[in-house]
Formats: sequence, structure tokens, C-alpha cells
Amino acid sequence: MTFTANSSELDRLEAQRKRARVKKRCLQAAIYALMIVIAAILLFPYLHMILKSLMTAEEVDSPYGSYFPKTPQFINYVTVFDTGGYAKGFIWTMIIILFNLVAVPFSATLIGYSFAKLKWKGRSAMFAIMLGTMMLPAAVTQLPLYIIFSKIGFLNTVLPFTVPNLFGGGAVYIFLIVQFMRGIPAELENAAKIDGANAFTRYMRIVLPLCKPVLVYVMVQVFLAYWGDYYGPLVYLTAADSPKTLALILYNFITDNSSGTKINVLMAGAVFMSVIPTILFGIFQRQLIEGVTMGGLKG
Repeated sequence: MTFTANSSELDRLEAQRKRARVKKRCLQAAIYALMIVIAAILLFPYLHMILKSLMTAEEVDSPYGSYFPKTPQFINYVTVFDTGGYAKGFIWTMIIILFNLVAVPFSATLIGYSFAKLKWKGRSAMFAIMLGTMMLPAAVTQLPLYIIFSKIGFLNTVLPFTVPNLFGGGAVYIFLIVQFMRGIPAELENAAKIDGANAFTRYMRIVLPLCKPVLVYVMVQVFLAYWGDYYGPLVYLTAADSPKTLALILYNFITDNSSGTKINVLMAGAVFMSVIPTILFGIFQRQLIEGVTMGGLKG
């Protein structure tokens, strides 16, 4: 009798476990289906842009609205560089990016090392003031910066996008680096002090090599910021003979109705602009996601 009761109880528990597994799988399937639908909705504009970039001008302007190109027109991407000035824009964009890929991480880590590892009078107050600048909207500083750059002759050059970044590149980058450096054990530096290493030596040989994760995050963010930035060049690069970045050239093509540029060529330029950020995100996805929570986990 006891054996029969135990067997019935085991059967009931097994049935409950099976129902729980089925319920869990159904819930997972529903979540995946919802994610697929959301991904399809989000990817649709990008797919539409790619397809339009492979069409002829007649197909794009057709009132019947063909969605797929009859014959892919890869020549549109060649036309972008031949007639759109993208080649010069690409060179100027890469000059700005390559400079900042070195200047921002190096200057930001120097400043961050001072805040995180060195002791000096007024350090906490200066760090608080620096963090306070994160609260200022960009529109508040836009006019003063424009006046300053105008007075010192920076307008219509790449200097507004390079020289200021020799001082950290922004409070956000400095804050992330400070928080990361605070997580580096002090014993490493103490051992170097005993061996007679000065502050700069400790920074270069001990702290900086350990900051690789946060440096990767900062460098990717710097690249993305200047690759797609059109507002800054739109404000500071107004002369006809001034350097033009890729994003500014694309913006000018879109807004200039007299340029005669076809939609398919514009779409080809937009696809080119989006390819490199997409590749970078795919390669450094883990570092970018970790960088979002880096400040809260370190220190």
C-alpha cells in the first residue's frame, strides 16, 4: 500500500515537472518569436537602404515601387567616390579619427591616473567639478566654443576636432578610466615605488597595460563618435575650401536639392557610412556592453 502511494506521488511529481518544462519551452519560444519580430522591424530600414543602393535611378523613382533591384548596380558605390567627394572626405575623416584614437586614450588615462592614484590638494574638488561638466548640455557650450575657436583661428580647419581632445576628450572617458584604475590593486604600485619607480614610470609600465579593456571601449567610442559626426563639421567647416568629413558630405548631398544626386547614390553613401560601425560593433560587442556598466563595477 505504501509502495503504491509513493509510486502515485512520484508520477504526480514527474507530471508536474513535465508541465513545467513544457511551459518553460513555450515561454522561451514566445520570447524568441517576439525578439525575431522586433529584430525584423529594426532591420527593415537598413535592408531597405541596401536594396535601394543597388537599384538604378529609374527603379528608385518608379511609381510602381519595385522593392528588389532587377540587376544589382554595384557601380553606385563607385559613383559615390567618383562624383561625391567621398575620397577626400574619407581621408580627412581618417586623419581626425587616427589622431583622436591616440590623443584621447593617452590624455584621458594621464588625467585618470592623477585622479585615481595620486594624492594632491584639491583632488576631490577638481574631480567633482569635472563630473559636473557632464551635466552641461552641448548646446550650452556650443556658442562659447565657437567664439573661442573663431578668435584663435581654428574655424575651417580640423583643429576644433583634434586640439581640445589633448585634454582628455571628455569627462565621460575620464570618469570611466578613473573608476577602472581604482580597481587596480595598490600593491602593484607600492612594489614599484620600493624599486624606485616614479609616478610616470608606474603609469606607463604598470597601470596603463592593465587598462586595456577600458581603453578598447574608449577607442571604439571615439571612432564611432567622429565617424558619424556631421554636426561639429557643419558648425566649424563652413568655407567652400575647408576640409569636409564623410558625414558632412553625405548631409550636404541630402539637403542640397540642386546637386542632382540620385537617391540610389545617396543610399550607397549611407550604406558605406554604416558598414564600418556595424563591423566594429560585431567585433567589440562584448567590450562595448561591459563598458556601459564598467563605472559601477569598478572602484
